[in-house]
Amino acid sequence: MNEWLYSDTVKDHFMHPKNVLMEEESKWPCDGRGIVGNIQCGDQMLVLLRIKDDVITDVRWKTYGCASAIASTSILSESIKGMNIADAYKLRPEDIVSKLGGLPANKIHCSVLGDKALRSAIDDYLQKQGRPSFKGQEHTVVICHCLNVTDRDLEEAYKAGDRTWEDLQARTKIGTGCGKCKERAMEKMHEFSHLYGE
Repeated sequence: MNEWLYSDTVKDHFMHPKNVLMEEESKWPCDGRGIVGNIQCGDQMLVLLRIKDDVITDVRWKTYGCASAIASTSILSESIKGMNIADAYKLRPEDIVSKLGGLPANKIHCSVLGDKALRSAIDDYLQKQGRPSFKGQEHTVVICHCLNVTDRDLEEAYKAGDRTWEDLQARTKIGTGCGKCKERAMEKMHEFSHLYGE
């Protein structure tokens, strides 16, 4: 039998997830609701927030996915209680992975759904309040340093239908400098395929 590849923290949050939306709570009243992912790709997350005075007071979630997806949503749900929504909106997948004590490289994409579901729930709350979204305030990562192409640029390219390296180059000019960013850029596109599906 193969050795467990995850940290003890991942194992704990997978085996004993916190703040899961239970069947009897199906009508759990919330102030913000966010759902992201594509069940056809295997990962989908629902995040429900209770918010008072712009502070997250409680959270429930449901995730369809692997151990990494479940553990990352569980630890995220614990981390955001008591957090101001403006700060929570800026949480990054790297923050979640760090709290878990790391994830195998091929499972990092599972952690990106949690922060996006959280932002979606906060945006839902803000919209219900008649307030503007915090969109644009979330943390971005520069993928191509030669041309300052960020992960947000790649996400917008994916949403516009780009799937290949050539598509990305045509839209963003990524990799036309040194070209060292190709592998990381295509990893991000793989993450977006899990997030949005085909």
